[in-house]
Amino acid sequence: MRLNRNKQGSGVLTVIIPVLNESATIQSVVRFAAENPLVSEVLVVDDGSIDGTPELASEAGARVITSTMLGKGASMEDGMRAAKTELLLYIDGDLRGLAPDCIERLAAPLLSDEADFVKASFTREAGRVTVLTARPLIKTYFPELAHFDQPLSGIIAARKSLLETFLFENDYGVDIALLIDAVIARARVKEVNIGHIEHQSQSLEALGEMATQVARALLDRASRAGRFRTSFVQKVRENERLARATSSMHRVPAAEKIALFDMRVLLNCRLTVELAKVIGCEEGLWRYLDNNQLSDETRTRNIAQLFSGTAKETFIQVARNIPLRPDAVHVIVTLRKMGYKVGIVSDSFHLVAEIIRRRVFADFIFSHLMKFSRNKATGKLTIGPTFRHAEGCDGHSYCKSNVLQHLQEKLAIDMEQVVAVGHGQNDNCFLRLCGQSFAFRPQHPSVSEISRYTITELSQMLDYLSPVNPCRNPGQWIDEEILFGGDGEEPAPFISN
Repeated sequence: MRLNRNKQGSGVLTVIIPVLNESATIQSVVRFAAENPLVSEVLVVDDGSIDGTPELASEAGARVITSTMLGKGASMEDGMRAAKTELLLYIDGDLRGLAPDCIERLAAPLLSDEADFVKASFTREAGRVTVLTARPLIKTYFPELAHFDQPLSGIIAARKSLLETFLFENDYGVDIALLIDAVIARARVKEVNIGHIEHQSQSLEALGEMATQVARALLDRASRAGRFRTSFVQKVRENERLARATSSMHRVPAAEKIALFDMRVLLNCRLTVELAKVIGCEEGLWRYLDNNQLSDETRTRNIAQLFSGTAKETFIQVARNIPLRPDAVHVIVTLRKMGYKVGIVSDSFHLVAEIIRRRVFADFIFSHLMKFSRNKATGKLTIGPTFRHAEGCDGHSYCKSNVLQHLQEKLAIDMEQVVAVGHGQNDNCFLRLCGQSFAFRPQHPSVSEISRYTITELSQMLDYLSPVNPCRNPGQWIDEEILFGGDGEEPAPFISN
């Protein structure tokens, strides 16, 4: 592999700092990096922080961008692509006690053209995830990396031209995956000790999640390198994905206020339609979407069957590229700043709905489960368990309102403290139960009649929810001509995601 080699000189390095709620330390980290003569720019990539981290980083002299998706790996990749220099250095936003010359130590092998990828190690003992999870798997599948003291270190210096060829995992597995990718690519890799650092400690639960993600990344790379049976790895990952999706209620954080969005209101077009365009099944899709004689469940299952045989990567790419509403991220992050835990309730498939959740920085997701085998959709759908409830909706076999029933039981939350935003007629039961319900560009008058407010832009809901702004007339249509196109005709039937 031919890599661009940068010559030594001042201002040749971009320092990239992925952050999520690091307000206590971010300014000191930014200033530490910005003061170094080797650093051309400090780039902070924010994951939807609600504690003022991006503002503080900007004040300290960093260029701040928002990640395209929640997750460290996405932030690292976004920073890499936005960097203007060939040499890059990743550091964490919660570090304390960095040695004055640690940047020089990490950059030296790159500047002297002795390495393409540099990992930092520390004098402190390795963490529990390294000892109990990473090292046993490394020794088994990647023995050439066994000499690294801290293979999970997130402090990395590397050449941009090398990183551009890698796949960035979007969780704690990203750091070990990049190291393995560098070795597999036969890049020149070194580990450099940078002395002692202080890092925020993690809870045992967080360490368990980290260990799972690190193990998954290691096994994936072993499979890609031909060191593990592909079919086994794929089966394990699919089972894990299904288990995480079916236990979605357990992942909802404690909250006194909840905001729930139908996924369709966050997107500028219909996700299933975009998927159908890619695989060429639009005609069959519209036949089901327009068929109001089918129950919601039957229609959803029939739509799932249309995508049988479609590669998992196709679902992922469509979900990552579909345009969001311009104010979707702003509204969700603002609600989180106001103390709401924000969720998405969708008739779509969990694989794609989870990607949308991360792109808008929501806290949790409820959706249905498309099963995959050998990385292709089987067309078999499992209805999300939270869409059913023994004492739930009287009119539907499964219903979004049942999700609210489960949430109320788990959180003992007052329904007046629940905000819901819907769009179509299958959101009506869901909207009826909430204390603060919003009809967003409703497809049918009944959606507005049931809702407390009707809005044409998502950001308008903030006016109603802000404690400093009095609510306007509940239930009033903002502009019938805007909502229905001004031709006096009713909108098209609701189209499920």
